Amino acid sequence: MADTPGAWSDLRRLRSFVVLAEELHFTRAAARLRIAQPALSQQIRALERQLGVPLAHRTSRGCTLTEVGARVADEAARMLADVDAATARIQDLVRGRGGRLRLAYTRSARGGRVDALVARFRAAHPDVEVVAETAWTAPNVAGLLAGRLDAAFVRPPVDEPALLCRTVDTEELVLAVPAGHPLAAGRRRIGRPEVVDLPAVMWPRENGPGMFDRTIAQVWPRGGFRLVRQEPDDEQLLRAVAQGDVVAAVPAGRARALRLPGVRLRRFTAPTPTVEVGLAWPAENRNPALHALLALLD
Repeated sequence: MADTPGAWSDLRRLRSFVVLAEELHFTRAAARLRIAQPALSQQIRALERQLGVPLAHRTSRGCTLTEVGARVADEAARMLADVDAATARIQDLVRGRGGRLRLAYTRSARGGRVDALVARFRAAHPDVEVVAETAWTAPNVAGLLAGRLDAAFVRPPVDEPALLCRTVDTEELVLAVPAGHPLAAGRRRIGRPEVVDLPAVMWPRENGPGMFDRTIAQVWPRGGFRLVRQEPDDEQLLRAVAQGDVVAAVPAGRARALRLPGVRLRRFTAPTPTVEVGLAWPAENRNPALHALLALLD
């Protein structure tokens, strides 16, 4: 029998479920929420008891939402966005702040022009509170569409009519190879035919479909991409390469910043493969802080 508490007296359960619905993985969702995984599981079970229906099913790779769970996640995301926006407005009034900017970074792009843009914004608008988080492109897009974020750094293309996107930076893709691999010798550039059918590691496509597809199209333009392993982020990709079994195409800036031992980075012959990092925002968002940030893009 479902619990019958007052009007959503505990929003933590809903917030936890929305994050789980975005990540579809209990471990990643718990990390985003900064709570232990058992605590997240307890919150989801409590919400299911409260509603009287199952919302998610665990799988070997994470979890899936039930049909009702998917609809609850959409409604909860909209409701929480309204609650957060109203709370922020009240806090701004009480504190006399100049506003709030809810911003998300993308995991694969930090430093360079991305950090420089945010630093310029903070310097120009010290009275604006910047509430920042970090996730993959797909969760960032979901946060924008749900109204939870004002702007997010993403890996284009972003195929969402409700969102606008501007390029902030363009990065070169390089090939990460094990230190003992034949391609690691010397300083020459790597031709596309040399990577055909090499065992490769990549992060899951659903994290950022646009960047995934663009990477494959540029590095393996005639096919021969042989995916043998998936890892959740760039650091784990490079650790897999260091183990000596696979190669990976990664953004140069991120790879050089991590500098993992046992990994060598090699540039490609022309045409140089590149990926972009963009700033995306909802077309209908009227937050003055957002438009102050967009003004710096010009």
